[in-house]
Amino acid sequence: MWFGIVSLFPEMFQALDCGITGRAIKDQRVQLNHWNPRHYVLDKYQSVDDRPYGGGPGMLMMVKPLQTAIQTAKQAAPEKPLTIYVSPQGKRFDQKAAQRFTQQSSLIFVAGRYEGIDQRLIEQEIDEEWSIGDYVISGGELAAMVMIDAITRLLPGVLGDAQSAIEDSLAAGLLKYPQYTRPECLEGSKVPDILLSGHHERIAEWRLKMALGTTWLKRPDLLAQKTLSAQEQTLLAEFIAEHASDKFLK
Repeated sequence: MWFGIVSLFPEMFQALDCGITGRAIKDQRVQLNHWNPRHYVLDKYQSVDDRPYGGGPGMLMMVKPLQTAIQTAKQAAPEKPLTIYVSPQGKRFDQKAAQRFTQQSSLIFVAGRYEGIDQRLIEQEIDEEWSIGDYVISGGELAAMVMIDAITRLLPGVLGDAQSAIEDSLAAGLLKYPQYTRPECLEGSKVPDILLSGHHERIAEWRLKMALGTTWLKRPDLLAQKTLSAQEQTLLAEFIAEHASDKFLK
């Protein structure tokens, strides 16, 4: 996967050199390329912002340096890229979107700053707008990194165990089931017996039930978007009945 990043602060993306994304970069499964609009400024003051027409608070990113950076990134892409502007006005990024983006070979992320970018640039240079949530952060860099990380871990060969991506939380539209590791007993709280049984089919069924129940408790909006199979409906009903007396259901 080839990523192009247009940002005034490319140094922020050094965080992607860590962990799974860092390993993917080292193994050349992912390539990050940076274009800084500051390198295309037209005046001696290195200006990268300008006042908005009509007045109002704040500044906008200067048009020409940003446009040149985007166009230069597009020309460098090995194949026709999908150009994404990370913006509060964009569609909500989710696991389904991350999976869809893995079908692209080249992606360009444009990280806005200040009050945003000129609408004409969005219309002329941007293919899609995406957001990571209904809140405002200082710039698009952090949001772009979140999206790059989510996409990268889905690429073939990136995770040590391919099954990890399949079983990730939200991969099937559900939150992940509870997980446990050593010790078997922690301050009086024991690992569920089913996980010690060695019965793989029953463990898989328990995990599905717990994933359904956890999603029902914490993110019922996700269940509302999902059509449950007959087995899933039965398991969810069992979960609700089994936990009817639990304090967190009252």
